[in-house]
Amino acid sequence: MVNPEKQQNFKKLQALLNELPWYVEEYINHKLRKLSTASLFNYCHDYKIFFNWMITEQLCTCSIKDIPLERLEQLTVLEVEGFLNFLHYELNNKELTVNRKLSALKSLFNYLQNIAETPDLQPYINRNVMAKIEFNEVKETMETRANKMEGKILLGDEYEQFRLFIARDYGELNKDNKKISNFYQLNKERDTAIISLILGSGLRLSELIGLDLDDIDFSKYCARVIRKGNKEQFVFFSQIAMDDLQEYLAVRTAKYQVDKNNKALFVAAPMGPKGKSRRLTARSVEKLVEKYAAAFGKPALSVHKLRHSFATRYHTEINDVPKLRRQLGHSSIQTTMIYTHIRNDDLKIAVDKMDMPKEQ
Repeated sequence: MVNPEKQQNFKKLQALLNELPWYVEEYINHKLRKLSTASLFNYCHDYKIFFNWMITEQLCTCSIKDIPLERLEQLTVLEVEGFLNFLHYELNNKELTVNRKLSALKSLFNYLQNIAETPDLQPYINRNVMAKIEFNEVKETMETRANKMEGKILLGDEYEQFRLFIARDYGELNKDNKKISNFYQLNKERDTAIISLILGSGLRLSELIGLDLDDIDFSKYCARVIRKGNKEQFVFFSQIAMDDLQEYLAVRTAKYQVDKNNKALFVAAPMGPKGKSRRLTARSVEKLVEKYAAAFGKPALSVHKLRHSFATRYHTEINDVPKLRRQLGHSSIQTTMIYTHIRNDDLKIAVDKMDMPKEQ
């Protein structure tokens, strides 16, 4: 299954690596099997900020690409603390963001000291200053995070209201605007299916756009996806999502002039006189969610918030954290536990039981 988002991130990652020292590329190659290209790109972006800071502070007089291992080995605690202060006070990074960038540096330095080896089996660096640096203490509790999330996700009757708004009400709202109305009529089945599938499965954006027609199992109500860490998994989705998906597939070929060789599940209309339909991009999905969310009156909604909405609904109706963890593809159960702190008492009477199998 081709994942265009993954391919694009890999190209961006390689381009950024060309600006960084050789040992960073070696480290990234070491991590490539275990982390997503998007995560590794963020790591490299953080390294570029750090190396740029070193040069600006005249801690090194060479170019970024030529910063030697010896200079990293000689960094002092005060110098690193200076960089963290730079992130916080000059770049206005929040404590969690500073912690994330520090974590990326700690991982790189740990590789250089404890994993990488020279031809004579010696570590690349003997002294690791990052091991002496502590993370910022973040006082925000899981319950606080859950409370913040609660105001930005769909709850209770809003699940079906939002779905129906896309399937029907948005068109009625814009019936007097010919341009908007025509675009909506072209895409309403596709857009409804996209929203319904996220709300009925909790798929990530990258997983959604990477789906091919052959990845859908219509008898078992599940989709084959490639999750973080390049892991294949079958993810179940709801009956409503299946119904909306079938309605979209009934018009997919005719509406989007889809070539028989195009196996992408979600496609965009062809552009130009000789244009071909193409796989829908991540940004296109983000924009359509933003459009409908703003018109619906919940502009804070995003693709990721729809995933949170599914997880909240699932937990309230089924109350099985291990199964929810598997459904969402979380590597750590602590990430899943946040949904146990979201108060949503009206959900039991507001929505039907999720159409999910007892065993997964």
